[in-house]
Amino acid sequence: MRIRQISIFLENKPGQLSNICRGLADADINIAALSLADTSDFGIARLIVDDHEKAKTMLVERGHVVNVREVIAVCVPDRPGGMAEVMQVLDQAEVNIEYSYAFAFHSGEKAVLVFRFSDNAKAEAALKAAGFTTLGEGEVLKGK
Repeated sequence: MRIRQISIFLENKPGQLSNICRGLADADINIAALSLADTSDFGIARLIVDDHEKAKTMLVERGHVVNVREVIAVCVPDRPGGMAEVMQVLDQAEVNIEYSYAFAFHSGEKAVLVFRFSDNAKAEAALKAAGFTTLGEGEVLKGK
């Protein structure tokens, strides 16, 4: 299963992320996960939201550059070594990770690793073959 994530390019200056969060809140769009990466001049906010199409439209109307990408979310036990086990499978499959971020559903129970791969289909097949569960948008958004 794949999830659609929005990526927003931001100037690296105060108030940019706040403006996006306020706009999403005003549009009644819920953020399930957020990752922020930056350089000295710009940043990229990556978000999983409950309505990526509505979010993209609203953000573009406000002048932001927005992309929608497919990512894979993998559920692992929230314990030491959970991510290491996933990485071993991906290493054996020789899959390139473009970026990743993580969050916990219920502390001490489940963690979710979100990945963008150079080959999502190959990575997803390797993970499923190893017994890992990939999550759909509804599962990530509802915290299941």
